Amino acid sequence: MSAPVPSSAELEALARRAESAGLNAASAPREAQVDGWLLRLSPGKAKRSRCVNALESGSLPLEEVLGRCREAFDQAGLPLILRLTPFSRPTDLDHRLAAMGWASFDPADVMVLPSLDAFGDAGGLRPLSAVDYAALIGGLRGSSAAEIDGHARRLEEASVRHQAFKMEREEQLLACGQVAIDPGPDGTPAGGMAGLFDIFTPDAQRGQGHGFRLCAALLAEARRQGASSAYLQVGADNATAQRLYARLGFLHAYRYHYRSDDPRAWA
Repeated sequence: MSAPVPSSAELEALARRAESAGLNAASAPREAQVDGWLLRLSPGKAKRSRCVNALESGSLPLEEVLGRCREAFDQAGLPLILRLTPFSRPTDLDHRLAAMGWASFDPADVMVLPSLDAFGDAGGLRPLSAVDYAALIGGLRGSSAAEIDGHARRLEEASVRHQAFKMEREEQLLACGQVAIDPGPDGTPAGGMAGLFDIFTPDAQRGQGHGFRLCAALLAEARRQGASSAYLQVGADNATAQRLYARLGFLHAYRYHYRSDDPRAWA
């Protein structure tokens, strides 16, 4: 599905909007602020809901900010994890953490889709409640009961509505996923940016195009609701998924990764 390639300035603007939309979509029930940094303190498998996003440079020394963050994560029973993007502040934060011996892990790529005009058929989607979707995807991934419950709570309490769907054939799951539309300028989905999350195809159904059809239908549904562009996050080493998203027209925008000095973070 080809479309005009955006200019570097347009791609930069899409990347920044995708970062903002991704932060909004990953809002967690437990959050805090430390000197311009956003702390998310919700347990579960999704690191984006239990990490620090360094949004502003702030005024305190780095060691003091890290100490305050560590206290909050210790109280929550979580290892301290920082998420590093091209937009993290201060700009040399990643380099300084590396010099302190903090390990880098789980790199991921953010991809953007400038236009949803090519997507018009949302057929085949069956909606699921947050609770039902958390149970479905948690069961497929082997999540614990506590992780499934935490996931359901995050979906229900997120500041941006997450809409979950599945595709089936003869009551057999083919693929499932979610779309979350970050509002447009007027606070409604019109002109909004749709994020695709938790795209999953069972092992027995892979290689048959179900993931592609699911994503195309989710993007069509987002367009029907008024969204005009889209983004997603995918593991940097997941070449199969990246090829699928490229076929849909997604472009690489930027890469992020996590850092921690606590081995529990990447265990």
